[in-house]
Parts: sequence; structure tokens; C-alpha cells
Amino acid sequence: MFRARDQVENEEWLTTLERTADRLDLGAAARSRATDLFLSTLPEAERSKRATLAASVYVGALIEGDRRSQGDVAAAADVSRLTVQKRWKELIEEAGLRRPNW
Repeated sequence: MFRARDQVENEEWLTTLERTADRLDLGAAARSRATDLFLSTLPEAERSKRATLAASVYVGALIEGDRRSQGDVAAAADVSRLTVQKRWKELIEEAGLRRPNW
């Protein structure tokens, strides 16, 4: 869960998240889930926010059935695929969700 203040303080990052979702043509449910995940797992370090944003978009799309590849999400978020690969599992556990069993 996040505070309303987090949303206001991170407006620039939320705009970046929306642009990333636009590049991926994500649906409303995936965008909403990604936003909730991002705000609920915000790192304090500014330099870690882009990785969290990318992982949030990946997981949000995954959970909502609007899957995109890690590479596509990484390119849209301007991070490396390895960044998404390393961060998404940690993020999903931090948010209290279960990882998919493929």
C-alpha cells in the first residue's frame, strides 16, 4: 500500500511510467497494476527508481495478462534487460504476490 503523498512526490516518475506503458501499448489494467506496484515498492534511492519502474511495468503486464518480453519492457523503460530480469522477482515478492509457475 502507498500513501497519496507518494503519488504526488513521484509525479515525474509516474509520467515516465505512463510513457513506458504507451510505448508498449499496455491496457488500462496493466497500467494501473504497474502504478500500484511502483508506488508500493518505491526505493528511497533515486537511482533505483528507474529499475523499479521497469520491473513494475513488467510485473503489472504479466499479472494482468498483457505480457511483454523483458527485452521490450527494458527498451521502453530505457534500462537493460538484465535490470528487469534481476528486479522483477524481488519486486513481486516485496509486493506480497506469488510468482507465476511456468
